[in-house]
Amino acid sequence: MTGTPDIQFFTASFAVYIAALALFLAHGFFRRPLLGWAAAGAIALGAASQTIALGLRWSLSGRPPLASMFEFASVVSWMAAWSLFWLVARTRRFDIGSYAAPLILGMMAVASLLPREIQEQLVPALQSYWLYIHVSMAALSEGAFALACGLSIAYLVKARRGAAREDELARLDALTHRVIAIGYPLFTLGALFAGAIWAYHAWGTFWSWDPKEVGSWIIWLFYTGYLHARHRRGWAGRRAAWLSIVGFVMIVLSFVGNLFLGGQHAYG
Repeated sequence: MTGTPDIQFFTASFAVYIAALALFLAHGFFRRPLLGWAAAGAIALGAASQTIALGLRWSLSGRPPLASMFEFASVVSWMAAWSLFWLVARTRRFDIGSYAAPLILGMMAVASLLPREIQEQLVPALQSYWLYIHVSMAALSEGAFALACGLSIAYLVKARRGAAREDELARLDALTHRVIAIGYPLFTLGALFAGAIWAYHAWGTFWSWDPKEVGSWIIWLFYTGYLHARHRRGWAGRRAAWLSIVGFVMIVLSFVGNLFLGGQHAYG
């Protein structure tokens, strides 16, 4: 491993997450509970290593690690990893890991391709406590949406293969809904309201039609539609699962689009 200590622990986390995915897949093949617990333990170990990485980066930079796209992607994957560990430890549904762990690895891979240098001097717009409120809540909510996407993929695969009873599929569907219901208010308060207040303090306007602002607004409308469809239209099962997956794809496109479309949110 090379680089600053935070990057070394980040790289170690990446390697442990790969091992965790291998253990989850082995559990799915051999159906041994010990393999499932080993996979859950590996996820916890990787998340713990990533916690150290984020703490070290905080110490080295003198600020919370939330100012660059690398740091944001790392926090999203960190949130998803701890959520996955909590979920499989609580429910003992180790099969979920086979579908959610690849998403965590994907986010780690994207983060590893981004500039990782520590920005010692932030641009004036980022020198605000609203940065930490806005970005942290947005990252936590998107971590929850990532886990919900993994649960939805698991639902669709199991339903197509006939590998689960109807009551098991119903529980998986309800679990997905619960995770999105946790992420939604975090996204609403963090990405939208806190973001608008911060924009006013930084740029003098609550809304500037920045590509990232527009993307976040569309994502919020989409997940609002998801919750409305479940509560008012009775959508569940396959239709709800597809909505969950599409929602997270939109999040990924918004993040990647920020690299190419530029705008006021194109930091680091």
